[in-house]
Amino acid sequence: MATDMRAEVRRHYAQAAKQVGGKAGPCCGGKASQSERVGYDGSQLASIPVQADLGLGCGNPTALGELRPGETVVDLGSGGGIDCFLSARKVGPTGKVIGVDMTPEMLDRARAAARTGGYANVEFRLGEIESLPVADSSADVVISNCVINLSTEKERVFREASRILKPGGRAMISDIMLLENLPEKLKTNAALFAGCVSGAILRDEYLSLMRQAGFTDIRVEQQKESSQMFGPEDEAALLAQAPDLSREELRRLGKAIVSVQLTARKE
Repeated sequence: MATDMRAEVRRHYAQAAKQVGGKAGPCCGGKASQSERVGYDGSQLASIPVQADLGLGCGNPTALGELRPGETVVDLGSGGGIDCFLSARKVGPTGKVIGVDMTPEMLDRARAAARTGGYANVEFRLGEIESLPVADSSADVVISNCVINLSTEKERVFREASRILKPGGRAMISDIMLLENLPEKLKTNAALFAGCVSGAILRDEYLSLMRQAGFTDIRVEQQKESSQMFGPEDEAALLAQAPDLSREELRRLGKAIVSVQLTARKE
């Protein structure tokens, strides 16, 4: 099942990378205006290559804390590179940003955007977030945007994030979580998994996994119901992907599925 889910996620985002608007799924955005809806402002979006913004996020992790000149930032699941390019401006020419993604098509798109924008301090690497191609204790900051929920091995992701961070390093994460468990019939829906729904876990479990991996000072900076971020077209897409789900069930789920913005520190 985990292999099937991973294959569906790769297929799903490879397709998104090839599309002009990056329409990917109901719970991880899917249109350019989505980026502004979840926390980016127009001036930020105007400052980066247009092809980097696929509207796939559920928050703006670069706004959750200060990034300092000279720091090294690693983006878990970097996609089209939106958060890498925003981070690059903050860490400056003496800093470095590494984006890691498992989808070659996304890497091609992000690398093309880096060339277009002349980002000499940004590098994109092929890899999985459960086994990061990054050296131990080499990063000052780990960021991620609506990606960790896509992993079937979240505990490994957090251990890897902790491994690559320097002591005292920070994490700035936007992700989809649950306030109550999903119906069983949704947990095995591969399309909903790739759309950031059925792979999400309970918020308390998510934070517990982070603590077990060595993170401390975990702070939930913001939390929004999915209904605050996504429109009627997303509801229609969900219903199409899960035809046995009633509209009433879907609206109840809309209150259980939340976007959470959090910060943490490695001990």
